[in-house]
Amino acid sequence: MVEEQVILVNENDEQIGLMPKLEAHEKALLHRAFSVFVFNDKNELMLQQRAAHKYHSPKLWTNTCCSHQRDGETNIEAGKRRLQEEMGFVTTLEESISFIYKAPFDNGLTEHEYDHILIGKFNNEPNINTDEVLNWKWKSLEAIKEDMILHPKLYTEWFKIIFDKFYEHINISEK
Repeated sequence: MVEEQVILVNENDEQIGLMPKLEAHEKALLHRAFSVFVFNDKNELMLQQRAAHKYHSPKLWTNTCCSHQRDGETNIEAGKRRLQEEMGFVTTLEESISFIYKAPFDNGLTEHEYDHILIGKFNNEPNINTDEVLNWKWKSLEAIKEDMILHPKLYTEWFKIIFDKFYEHINISEK
């Protein structure tokens, strides 16, 4: 099996090359990524708990899904593809904001990503891919914010960064 490639970018999100995903994380090189936030009609966010065998952040809670765009794939196409692969459904997604973050992990890998936030609506239960997702739940943004203060180690680094810096961009009830 060929290892998945990530799109290396500069600080303006301009593509400068491709690299195997693991190598990019070992070298902490800036690459394109996306994070999907799916809400229901009660303005609750669908959280996923990452599978236990993930190479970083196993068993941690995070946004609905996230991954890396493939060469030639738009942010929306990538988000819909990965939403189907991880959570077993597709919905309309809209681009929100993007930002750069860098988060080193205990295993020597580093996420250095130009992350695009995608937001969607869905009101049913997902059909999770258990190779990717251990569990899922709906939770209000207020309850997530409180739980992150009490139990920060239960959440992924990028999710905490998004919540801390970009709460107003993902809180669709304020729009």
